[in-house]
Amino acid sequence: MGWLIAKYLVTAGLIILISEAAKRSEKLGALITALPLVTFSVLIWMYMEKQPMDKIGNYVGYVFWYALPTMPMFLLFPMILGKIGFWPTLGVSALITIVCFGIEVMILKRYGIELL
Repeated sequence: MGWLIAKYLVTAGLIILISEAAKRSEKLGALITALPLVTFSVLIWMYMEKQPMDKIGNYVGYVFWYALPTMPMFLLFPMILGKIGFWPTLGVSALITIVCFGIEVMILKRYGIELL
């Protein structure tokens, strides 16, 4: 149980660190966010919990494929934010990501990569 609490505290601490950094400097906050800190944390947790190396490797591969469809959202979010407001922009961004993910799934399926 102590291990689980430690995981929660470290993970929450990362989110707080990033949000506080972003308040002071959006560039610094974005830089920290762009670093794969959460991914590294998960890798450490998986390793410490003695998960098989192939499972850890597969996890990283899937992170790559799941991150790709978020890229268009990062480009479009700042463009539409001032036009339609925060909450609608967040919704449109989620929709863009879902559509891009669907397209990616269809393309990768042709190459034998199953994401779903």
